[in-house]
Amino acid sequence: MRIASFNVENMFLRAKALNQETWAEGRPALERYAKVNALLNNVSYSDADKTEIAKLLTELKLDKSDEGSGFVRLRQNRGSLLKRTDSGIDIVARGRAGWGGWVELKLEAVSEACTQHIAKVIEVVDPDILGVVEVENRPALREFNTVIDAIGAEQYKGVMVIDGNDDRGIDVGIMARPPWQITDIRSHVDDEDDTGVIFSRDCPAFTLRTEGGKRIVVLVNHLKSKGYASVGETPDKKRERQAKRVATIYRSLRQAGEKYIAIVGDLNDFRTAWPIQPLFTNTGLKDISDHVRFDNGGYVGTYGRQGVKEKFDYVLLSPDLYSKVSGGGVCRLGVWGKNKSAPKWEIFDTLERPEDAASDHAAIYADVSL
Repeated sequence: MRIASFNVENMFLRAKALNQETWAEGRPALERYAKVNALLNNVSYSDADKTEIAKLLTELKLDKSDEGSGFVRLRQNRGSLLKRTDSGIDIVARGRAGWGGWVELKLEAVSEACTQHIAKVIEVVDPDILGVVEVENRPALREFNTVIDAIGAEQYKGVMVIDGNDDRGIDVGIMARPPWQITDIRSHVDDEDDTGVIFSRDCPAFTLRTEGGKRIVVLVNHLKSKGYASVGETPDKKRERQAKRVATIYRSLRQAGEKYIAIVGDLNDFRTAWPIQPLFTNTGLKDISDHVRFDNGGYVGTYGRQGVKEKFDYVLLSPDLYSKVSGGGVCRLGVWGKNKSAPKWEIFDTLERPEDAASDHAAIYADVSL
C-alpha cells in the first residue's frame, strides 16, 4: 500500500489573503482580521476596544462599506456594529450581544489549471491513503473526485474532512481507496493545555480497515505556520505545544495496542527544528525521508525552493509500520517553487505559470508492505 501527504493549498476556492504571490502581501490583513474578530467577541466593548476596532476596520479597508476594497468584508446580520461618518468609523454597539456578525475573509477561485495539476499530482503518486492539508471542506473534497475521474485516475471512495479551528477554509482530511475503509474518526479539535486550545486546525485520528482485517490509524496534521500567532505566544511555541500533544496522542494509541500508526501532514518546520522535536523524543517514530529506500529526487525539502530548512511535509511511521517499508519518495511535478523562472526539477509540461502550480508543497509518500 502507499500512504501519502499533500498540502493542496485549496482545490477550488482560497482566501485572497492566502492566495498572493508572497506571504508578506496577505499577512498584515490576516493579522488584523484575527485581532478584530477577537475584539468583536468581547462581551462588552470598552472605549479602548471601540477605538482599536475602528482602527483595525479602517486598516482593513472597511471604512467606506461592509464589502470593503481589500481582503475582507464585514457581515452585519443583526443590529449594527458601526456608523460611518465623514470623520471615520463610529462603533455604536456596546458589546457582542448588541449586534450579530463578524469580519470574514473574501475567497477567490484558484485557476482551473491549478485544480487540474493537483489532480495530476495525485494521479502520479497514486496513493491508497492520502492525507490532505489545506482543503476547503468535505463537499469540496468529495467534488474533487470528479476532477480525478475526468483525468482518468481512480476516485477515492472514502473521503472525510472535519471542520477545525481555522476559519480560513484550510482544514485537514483524508482520502482512501478500496480495500481501505474509514471505520472510525476521533477529533482533537477541542484539546487544551494550560495555555488554551492546542490545535490551529485539528489532529483527527482516522482508523482504516480492510475486510481482510488489516488496520492502520492515520493522524493528519497541519501545525502552526511560521507567520503570526496569538498575542503573547510565538509561532514556534505554538508549534511545540502542538507537537507535544500529537506525540501524546500517538503514545496513547500505542498503549492501547495499535501497532500501525502514521502521522502525516505539514509540520511547518524542518527535521531538526526544536519545536517539532517532541515527535521524535521517546516515540520511536520514523521519518520516511530517512529510509534507505526513500528517493528525495535530489532535494531534501518539500516546500518552496526545496532546501534543507524547507522540509515541511512528513510521513512519520510507528516502528512496526516502518519495518514494513519497501520504499518512498517525493513528487514535485506540480511545484513551481519560489524561483523567478521555471524550477530546476522536472514539472508537468502543462505547468507554464507559477499561479497554475498545484501547490508550493510537494507530495510525499511511503510504500508499505502490509
